[in-house]
Amino acid sequence: MTSSFRQQSERFLDYLQNNLSYSPNTIYTYRLNLREALFFIDMVEEEGVWRIDLMPYRMQIHHLKKKSIYKKISIFKSFVNWLREEGEKIVLRNDEAIKLPKTLPKPVPRTVLFEVLEVCDMEEKMLLLIVYALGLRISEVANLKLESIQNGWVSIKGKGDKIRQLPLLGEVQKTLHAYLEIYRPKEYLFEKSGQKLSVNQLRYRIEKIFKKRALHITPHQLRHAFATDLLEEGARITDVSALLGHASLETTQIYTRLSSSAKMKNYQKAHPLCRESDGFTNGD
Repeated sequence: MTSSFRQQSERFLDYLQNNLSYSPNTIYTYRLNLREALFFIDMVEEEGVWRIDLMPYRMQIHHLKKKSIYKKISIFKSFVNWLREEGEKIVLRNDEAIKLPKTLPKPVPRTVLFEVLEVCDMEEKMLLLIVYALGLRISEVANLKLESIQNGWVSIKGKGDKIRQLPLLGEVQKTLHAYLEIYRPKEYLFEKSGQKLSVNQLRYRIEKIFKKRALHITPHQLRHAFATDLLEEGARITDVSALLGHASLETTQIYTRLSSSAKMKNYQKAHPLCRESDGFTNGD
């Protein structure tokens, strides 16, 4: 019974690696968590329907931090959702999500990004611009083919194989032309020795660019910067959501909260009543 699901879990991991470009480290984490969950859960099949109770598993991990429990349960639920898409009939019990405090992402300040772009070599500049100017996920960058870049537009296949069209800004087109002249990739935008660079290789290169300047910046922070900078400059949330490839506006809402947070900081710096050196004065 459980052995069959273990075999299915390996198929699920192959799907994540081959179709969604999950990193080896992520696959390793998923494998460990799925094996752990499958060892403790209660499973029974009734009339072609699998009934799975997560309570025994939750009892085993209840001492962990909320974030760890949330991650473990989410991994197993993503596996179950994949099984359902494969045709399995499954009923889950005690799968309620752990509520976590919402945290705002930390985008790269544009002043820092622009300073770094000034001193990058051509390949580094191309990599940073393609993420920041288009708001791409790092997996989308890794899978970006040259044939997807046509007439000032980029065709991106995102999550769920949804296609979105993104415009190339003039500065990006200029850098792209120079980059192609120098590096001459054959199929994918970013290659090494004729092979496309993996998600991990691209992530490492981006982090290395900033590490030279004693900064820890991830590719996802560049994507955050893309969203927050657009919203700060007055872009409509519906447009930003479409550019990011979000399935719903709810996912994009977090960037509006970040934008509001930035505005509040600027307000507090600018308003006389918020300055420590200023106070109430007697009227004339």
